Amino acid sequence: MSELIYAGSLKTLEDEGAKVIKGGSHAIAVFVYEKQVYAVDNRCPHMGFPLNTGSLCDGILTCHWHHARFDIKSGGTLDPWADDVPTYPVEIKEKEVWVYPVPFNKVTIEKLRQRLRDGLEQNISLVIAKSVVGLMEAGFPATEIAKIGVDFGTAHRRLGWGSGLTILTAMTNVLPKLDKTGQVLALFQGLVHVARESSGMGTRFLLGSLPVSNEKNTQSFEQLSEWYRHCVEVRDSQGAERVLLTGIELGFSNEQLADMMMTAVTDHFYVNTGHTLDFHNKAFEILNQIGFKHRPYVLSSLLPGIGDVSRSEESHSWQSPVNLVKPLMEAFPKLPDILANVSSRGDADIDEAVLVEQILADDPIKTVNMMVDALKNGVTPSRLAQIVTLAATDRISRFHVQNDFRDWITVLHTFTHAHAVHESLRRSTTPELTRAVFHGAMSVYLDRFLNTPSARRPEPKDVETEPQNPSELLEMMNQQQQVAESARWVVNYLARGGDKSELFNTLGHALLREDAEFHSFQMYEAAMIEHDHWEKEDSELARYAQETLILAVTRYLAGHAPTAREMPHTAQIAMRLHRGEKLFEDD
Repeated sequence: MSELIYAGSLKTLEDEGAKVIKGGSHAIAVFVYEKQVYAVDNRCPHMGFPLNTGSLCDGILTCHWHHARFDIKSGGTLDPWADDVPTYPVEIKEKEVWVYPVPFNKVTIEKLRQRLRDGLEQNISLVIAKSVVGLMEAGFPATEIAKIGVDFGTAHRRLGWGSGLTILTAMTNVLPKLDKTGQVLALFQGLVHVARESSGMGTRFLLGSLPVSNEKNTQSFEQLSEWYRHCVEVRDSQGAERVLLTGIELGFSNEQLADMMMTAVTDHFYVNTGHTLDFHNKAFEILNQIGFKHRPYVLSSLLPGIGDVSRSEESHSWQSPVNLVKPLMEAFPKLPDILANVSSRGDADIDEAVLVEQILADDPIKTVNMMVDALKNGVTPSRLAQIVTLAATDRISRFHVQNDFRDWITVLHTFTHAHAVHESLRRSTTPELTRAVFHGAMSVYLDRFLNTPSARRPEPKDVETEPQNPSELLEMMNQQQQVAESARWVVNYLARGGDKSELFNTLGHALLREDAEFHSFQMYEAAMIEHDHWEKEDSELARYAQETLILAVTRYLAGHAPTAREMPHTAQIAMRLHRGEKLFEDD
């Protein structure tokens, strides 16, 4: 039990007005106001400025750094961007003042969770950062932190699922790749993007399921799937939502719901440049982490945008000079029979490296035929999707900086769409979802001119020497457009036997120390996940794939650095405050 701390005589305190005493690991400010004695943590909860130098008037203690205001009695703040300041019990014995150094309002897990919700609601980055730091340091599970953001983002953005929730999900997926500081930064970045995207966007209210109550008035899953598919086809988001919520109410499995939703999404080609399918995949990924009871809000959040999406088969580039729609429409009716005979097939006997080269080639009709043949010969849809994703990765690894800067995102869209298809097929395989593998392959074909000229794949040098320190890569990315230089560095690092886990953590920090744009988060996460799949294999193609993925993510991040780095600076402030550092003093 903590002992009382002597603060001085009442008369001395009245004469001085304010006094600072040592209270455990920090200072406590003692004030006399209207003949009453009050004790508060001397660190302003906003950014740590000493409150004893502030002013006390009308019962309000004002910090002079950012003018945060606090009720001297309760410690409560009038400014939502500051936190409440801890207050301490005071005893006066024979005109001598004593302070009990255990605050009235202790910081608890529940208070930190509520403060995180406050930060999301008010869109205050520093409040979000301090909440994440506090929760992580207290050992609160990272997925539970993400869950708070998902609950908020799916309910308080009328437009539904967007880039913020995608970033949060992606960063939750890659937490095992990062050290503790990286994990804090990853969650912070994801949550801030959710808050920004939801700010002023209105609350989304669920429509509710159809009034089904017994077997007599309950439609079958097949019937509901047809209704859902039709609603999406005619861009009726409200009808689709009621059907979806009915399916959830009836207890259909995640696999059934995914099949229903992915079928509707893939009825058209490369919808919304791949974002729609990617968002669907991310929604199911986060459900696997936070629990299926969140399905109503999470899955229905995918629907507000279906009324305003692009369908690539309607675009000129998919119809001319080469008609990509026709060969796909001819191939798709064959898929159900091909996949139905999967049990009668043996091991696939095709050269996957040749197939990758064909997908990258200038003959899309031949590509479609080879992909159909691959399925017939035993290649699973998920494996075919993995191969298409590798081809899309190759486009990024060979993307030349002479291209328009915005075209980085063009090749990125193809890659993240292909990755989302791959992950979705790993969960559930249907002929309808398999169509998206072909959509992705055609997008790889359309991106071919972004490899003209093609960036050269670096050759390793001095492979017998010790691998470089990963911090060198971060230093390199402090300068703009170090794309080729970073690629050479990482190829040498790998050839010299550098530790991949250290490299992936470093690449994570290269991303998270920036005010990164949405697609950079997608790039890092997809590359990490795809790399892990290939790492389980021992083949020449698998080794090529791993290096290609690392090259691609390194080049992409180098091409988008540095930025102003405002967001990570906010996170660093929160971490320093948690350690008790004095931000107002020179280093």
